[in-house]
Amino acid sequence: MHNGRMAQRTTRRSAGLLLFRRREQGIEVLIAHPGGPLWARKDDGAWSIPKGLLEPGEDAEATARREFAEEIGTPPPAGPIVELGDVTLASGKVVTGFAIEGDLDTTTVASNMFEMVWPPKSGRLQSFPEIDRAEWVHPDVARVKLNPAQAEFVDRLVVAVEAADQA
Repeated sequence: MHNGRMAQRTTRRSAGLLLFRRREQGIEVLIAHPGGPLWARKDDGAWSIPKGLLEPGEDAEATARREFAEEIGTPPPAGPIVELGDVTLASGKVVTGFAIEGDLDTTTVASNMFEMVWPPKSGRLQSFPEIDRAEWVHPDVARVKLNPAQAEFVDRLVVAVEAADQA
């Protein structure tokens, strides 16, 4: 409270891009594991789609494309975008998802870096990759590995791809 008024809380918004490719057994999606020591031993429920915060006045699709390029190290492929809508993370952050079809060699992933004090209270600033690895996985695996709210993007993508294939 300040001057008798409650501070207005703004919802943090991010946007991300889920890359997918077709295989004989169906589609696969590209998921990314967050880098840094806090995530090193976390697996199920810790992965994400490449995503990041919207800049003031920035379009959600433009953010998703920019963040993909920053976190994966290569621009997303050209082609039609599949809108996957919004999900709300446990933190309250709203993520707008998009999908695009394409392929990528995961051995070429080279993420941007972030800095944090590590070890805690050491006063030493260290750099870590925002994404330490990315993998192609079947939608069933993605649903387990992704942040639970983001797993909804996979379900929506599967429905959209099936509908497009039947059209």
